[in-house]
Order: sequence, then structure tokens, then C-alpha cells
Amino acid sequence: MARRLLPTLLLAFSGLLGLLPAAAAAPAASAPVPPRSAAATADGPYPSTEEIDRARTDAGTKAGDTAAIEARLTAAQAELADAGRAAEQAVEAYNGAQARLAKARTESTAAARRATVAEAGRTDAAERAAQLAAETYRQGTSAELSAINALLGARGPRAAGDQASAIGVAGARTKEILDAATATATAAARASVAAKEAEQSAARAAEAVRVAKEQAQARLAAQQSQVTEIAGRREELLTELAKARNTTVELERQRREALETIAQREAEQAARAAADAAAYVPGPSADSAWSAGGAEAAIAFARSKVGLPYIWGGEGPDGYDCSGLTMKAWHRGGKSLTHFAATQYAESTPVGYHQLRPGDLVFWTHTGRAEDIYHVAIYIGDDQMIEAPRPGMEIKQASLWIMGRPDFYGRP
Repeated sequence: MARRLLPTLLLAFSGLLGLLPAAAAAPAASAPVPPRSAAATADGPYPSTEEIDRARTDAGTKAGDTAAIEARLTAAQAELADAGRAAEQAVEAYNGAQARLAKARTESTAAARRATVAEAGRTDAAERAAQLAAETYRQGTSAELSAINALLGARGPRAAGDQASAIGVAGARTKEILDAATATATAAARASVAAKEAEQSAARAAEAVRVAKEQAQARLAAQQSQVTEIAGRREELLTELAKARNTTVELERQRREALETIAQREAEQAARAAADAAAYVPGPSADSAWSAGGAEAAIAFARSKVGLPYIWGGEGPDGYDCSGLTMKAWHRGGKSLTHFAATQYAESTPVGYHQLRPGDLVFWTHTGRAEDIYHVAIYIGDDQMIEAPRPGMEIKQASLWIMGRPDFYGRP
């Protein structure tokens, strides 16, 4: 039986061998076959251990490269935020210098006015003292001695009583004139010194404004330069990322923006949780300080300015900085505030997050100290605010937590 099947099997095997050249040629015609190592040729059609290790190394290198690029993109975004914050701090430092200058000039004017009044009083007192001296010279004796002589020549008890009274009057009058001359001269001298000191203080404040303005301009120029430089660096990094992942720059840009949005939302949630956890008990005047009508007017004003540009030192109508916007908004609401964020907090009644009402002001600082406040916005309810963010941006409505948890809250 086996002998009868052997010719048949040999014939079939010969036919199969005849098909081998055509089968081998088919892969070559469709696509090149990647080279295989000697180990792979010997062991079969599977990648060798060496090839697997190399692939793993390449994948790890590519993953490391993309992670490094992602980290550099994150650092660039943080650098951009820091540049904007530094620029706004410089602007508020200028606003603070301006506020101090205005105060110094007011005090200087008031001191000069007091000095003028004091000098007029000194002149009047000096004239009265001069008249007393002239009278004494004409009589050849003092007013008191003249009254005593009259007393000695008096006739009758009534006349003597009148003359005795005259002595007292003359003595008191003389003392009054001399004391007034001395006191007013001293007061005039002090007022003059105070006026000069106030004038010098105003001059120093004016110089501080000049320096602060130069520093703000330099910081703003640096920020704009950083914005341009970081934008270029960001594009380069996105290009590198697209190459590493074998995608497109646009796809990587969209992916990066989505990641940044997620990170921003997570940061806002953390800030909200921190505010919820912070306990604050306002003073008894907090509720009484709130005015519904004033708050509505202030918010309406702020809403009407959404879309206008941030202009440093701006008080409108074409643009505002952060404290310029809140100052003008609450001016419409019937309250007077200084164009300086830190002073606006001092001019307000402190409240806590859980006591916030529409129209209240929210403040940020990089140190946690009220004197270092550099940003202010107006709260409109539902964890939303209206702000003039920073140079290069427009006035907008935003989440209360977009800059992290506010450090202070105040009710104008």
C-alpha cells in the first residue's frame, strides 16, 4: 500500500516545488521585505531579542523626548503667566506711587494754607505788641505804671476802685498781647517748617512716580518681548512634539490647549476647595456696608467695558487697568475709591468668601500681605468676576478662581 502511494506523493511534492519561485516573487513585487538578522533567519519569522530590545529603547527614547517637550511647554506657559503678573505688579506700583503723590500734594497744600494763616496771626500779634511798645514809649512807663499813677490821684473810694480794676485790665491786656505774639510766632515757625517738609515730601513722591513709571514701562516692554519670544518657542516645541509623535503641529496644538484647559480647571477646583475650607467671620459692619443699588450700578458699568483693552494707568474711556476699572465702577455705584488696588482694600470692609455679594471686590497678592496686593476684580455672583486682566489682554468676565484663590475680599 505504501509502495503504491509513494509515486503519487513524490509527484505532488514535485508540483509544489514548481510553485515555489512564483510564491517567493510575490512579496518582492508588492513591498520590500525588511532585512532580518541572522538570528531571526535561523529561528523563524519572529523578531529577535535584540530587535525587541532595540524597539523598546527607541520607544523609551521617544517617550522621554515627548515628556521633555511637554515639560518645556508647561514651563513656557508658566513663564508667560509670571511675565504678565510681573507687568501688572509694576503697573500697580506706579498706581500706588501716583496715589501717594496725590496725597502728598493734598497735604502740602493744606500745610501751606495753615502756614499762611499762622503767619497772618503772627503779623497781627506783632503789630499789637508794637503798639504796646509805642504806647509805653510815649508815656515813658508801662501801661501798668500809668494805671497805678492814676490810682494814686483818684478821689473817693469809687474812683479808687475803678482805677484798681484798670490796673488789672492793663496788666492782663499786656500779658495777652505779649503771649499772643510769642505763641503765634512759634506756631508760624512750626507751620512754616511743616509746609516745607510737606513740599519736600510731595517732591519726593513726584520723583517716586517718575521712577515707578520708568520701571513700569521697562517691565511692560520686557513682558511684550517675552510674549513674542515664548510664542515662538512654543511653536518650535509643538513642531518637535509633532515630529516625535508623527502627527501634525495643529493636532499637537489642539491637544496642548486641551491639556492646559484641563489643568486650569483642576487648579480652579483646588482654589475653590481651599476657599470653602477657609473660615472667616466678618465684622458687624459687613452686611450694613452693602448697597444693592450701588452694587448693581457698579456691575453694570463693569459689564459695559468688557472687550475694551487693558491700558496701564487707565481710567477710561478707551481702556482701564484693574484698579482703574473697579474705581470707576464703584464711582458709578456711589463710592469713592483710590486708583490703587491695595488702598481699595483698605477703603473697603473686609469679608470672607462665603459672605461675598455681587459688587464686592476680590484681591490677589504674591505674598499674602494686604500691602502687596497687585490685582483686583469685581465679583458679579455665581463664582464669576469682571476684571482687566493684564497688559495685552481685554477686559473680560472670568471664573473667580482663574488666578487661584483670592487672598482678600472687600465690600466698598
